[in-house]
This record gives sequence, C-alpha cells and structure tokens, in this order.
Amino acid sequence: MKANDTSYLPSSGRTQEGGRTSAANSTFSRPSTLTRLERQSLNLTGLFHLLVIYLVWGSTYLAIRIAVHQGSGFPPFALGASRTLLAGAILLLWARFARQRVKVTTAELQFLLLSGLLLWVGGNGMVNWAEQRANSAFAALLISSTPIWVATLESFLDRRWPSLNLVVALAIGFAGIGVLTGPALLSGTRADALSTAAILLAALSWGTGSLLQRRRRIELSPLVSSAYQQLFGGLGFVVISLLAREPFPHPAPQAWWAWLYLVIFGSLFAFTSFIQALRLLPTSLVMTYAYVNPVIAVFLGWLVLGEPVTAWTIAGATFVLLALAGIFRENGRNR
Repeated sequence: MKANDTSYLPSSGRTQEGGRTSAANSTFSRPSTLTRLERQSLNLTGLFHLLVIYLVWGSTYLAIRIAVHQGSGFPPFALGASRTLLAGAILLLWARFARQRVKVTTAELQFLLLSGLLLWVGGNGMVNWAEQRANSAFAALLISSTPIWVATLESFLDRRWPSLNLVVALAIGFAGIGVLTGPALLSGTRADALSTAAILLAALSWGTGSLLQRRRRIELSPLVSSAYQQLFGGLGFVVISLLAREPFPHPAPQAWWAWLYLVIFGSLFAFTSFIQALRLLPTSLVMTYAYVNPVIAVFLGWLVLGEPVTAWTIAGATFVLLALAGIFRENGRNR
C-alpha cells in the first residue's frame, strides 16, 4: 500500500446541519494523520535497510580477503562461482515462490547476460583476484571511485562537456586514485601493480554495468534481475576458473565462514535491503553508501587483519570522498 493511498478509508455521505463538522469531513481528515505516521514508519524502515547496506557491503571486502588470501583454500574465481550460483538460485526460487515473472524474453536475456558479466565477473571477480595480495581497505577505497568512472562515462556517451563543478570533482577524484595507487606502483613489485590495475578495472566494469542498468530498463522485478545476473556471473566464473586451471577449493574453516557471510549477507540480505531502501528513501540518500563502505572497510581491515593505515591512505581517501561529494551534489542539482 502506498503511503498516500486512502482507498482503504470508509466514506460516508451523511452530513450534520448547523455548521457542525460533517461525518464525511471527519473521515476525510484522518488520512493526513495516518499518512504522516505511515511516512515515519517507512522512513525508519528505509533507514534500517540503509544501515544494513552500510555495514554489510563495507565488510564484504574483509570477507573476500579472508577467503582468498594465501593458504585460505579458496581460488578467487571458484569463490565467485560458488557464491553467485548459490545466491542466484536462492533468489530465483524466492521470486518463483512470490509468484513474480521469471520467464525472460530474448532481449532481456541478452541484457541480463551482459550486465551480469560486467557486474560480477568484471567487477567482483577482479576484486577477488586482486585481494589475494591487496589489502581489503585498499580495494574498498579504489572501488569507491566507481561513481567517478560512471560520471566520466556518462559525459562521453552523452557527448556533452561536463560542468565546471563536475570537472573539478573528477580531477580531485583521479588525484585521489593516484595518491592511493602511488605506493603500489612505486614499490617495483609487479604483482602489486597488477592487483592495483585489476581493482581499477573492477571499478570501471562495475560502473559500466551500473550505467547499463540505469539507461536500459527491463520489465522484471529487481529480485529476478539480480537472480539471473548472479547466475550468469556464476557461469562466467566457472569458465574463467576452468581456463585458469584453478585447483579444487579446500577452504580453511575461517574461509568457509567468510564464504557463508558473502552468500547470506552480501548476496541475499544486503541486496534485498538495497532494493527496499531505493523504494523507501531518496536515491541520493541511498547512494551515500559509497562514502561509508570504504570507511568501514578500512576500520575492519585495521581491526581484524592489522592492515596498515598510512598517510597515503588517509590523503587518497580524503580526495576520493571529496570527489564523491561533488559528483552527488552535481547530480542532485541537475535533477
């Protein structure tokens, strides 16, 4: 039921004489109070789901790091395949049980295949591979640059010059990326440089997939779309895992716990909360997770794994977050 739906209220045509309040007016006066209460309830529910996004998506980088670091027993693409195939199957069964349309057209199938590969194999898969060596906080900070890539791609696709404010925000953002990646690129370690490149590629791929979804709408529920995207992403992971000749997973106990956390909380609960938050809160408010996730990831990486927080980290993070603030402000002004 919508917050402003008053169809459930009783109505009456009886009125009282002598200037008294009519029964119809009395009945009609109640929706405003009920609407305010409903809106307060919806806002509280939406904020709860936003909190779930903040905490869970900010902690998935730590879970990935625990699952794929050396000796954990989870090859990166096998981790992605097992996580997305299981989560996609659960979501599809959930949608079927909820009697949502799960049969897709050829055009929808093509869209879901492409977006699933971009989001999961290109986005999540590259993070899995990079976090074999890269710290979880470092990965989260670079992935938080995704809105910067999206804004750049939009200007290119629309063939329009960005505003001065957006140019300044993008310049600050790319400066932040340079500060963050500087130590790894200057260290002379080829593996660290490749991990950095993989994370930047993941941010670009995730941004491209997100932009594709924004510009091309399909008549499927978010639950069904996510199910198919994860299933297609899982199949892509299987192909890459076979081509890379990854060993069969033999996860350590802590890696199993990390995998379970990624499936239940990362792929199921957080995604559902994301859908609900978008329905109940302004989009600009929901997108603030891009600010919060890297902060949580940095804190958890330092607390659980002892990952260092250097001056480079703080300076680069500051630049990236300032750029995100400028991009969101510019988008809100345009809307």
